Amino acid sequence: MIEEKILNDYKDAMRNRDGLKSTTLSCLRAKFSYEAIEKKKERLDDSDCIVVIKRLIKQHQDSIEQFTKGSRLDLAEKEKREMEILKVYLPPGMPAEEIKKFIEEAVSSIGAQGMKDMGKVIKEVKSKAGDSADGKEISDLVKERLSKA
Repeated sequence: MIEEKILNDYKDAMRNRDGLKSTTLSCLRAKFSYEAIEKKKERLDDSDCIVVIKRLIKQHQDSIEQFTKGSRLDLAEKEKREMEILKVYLPPGMPAEEIKKFIEEAVSSIGAQGMKDMGKVIKEVKSKAGDSADGKEISDLVKERLSKA
């Protein structure tokens, strides 16, 4: 279970005095607790944990972008390191080639003509790919494919 692995890694980080990892995992564990309370559950299952981790990674990506724009590269670097710690707990993502296959299937089944059909194609690809594919990657690949049409 992801939550137990994170707890064990948190304990190891505390023993090893790894400040960044321990604070990152502590924050993640707190988010799990809030989510469990919100869903009125004792513990989260792995799929709920993955949703929380993805949400945190998205927040870190936004922070990195803002810090980079604001010329705060030190803070952007810290956010990148925290994001890398979180990514360890996600299941491996779907390869781009497999996503492209889903995109081609969706384009042909929908009969997509151009960028105006982008939303329909993305929705179709996400339904086939599930949680194993990154939404931004799907969006970028669909945009690339439909701009050729």
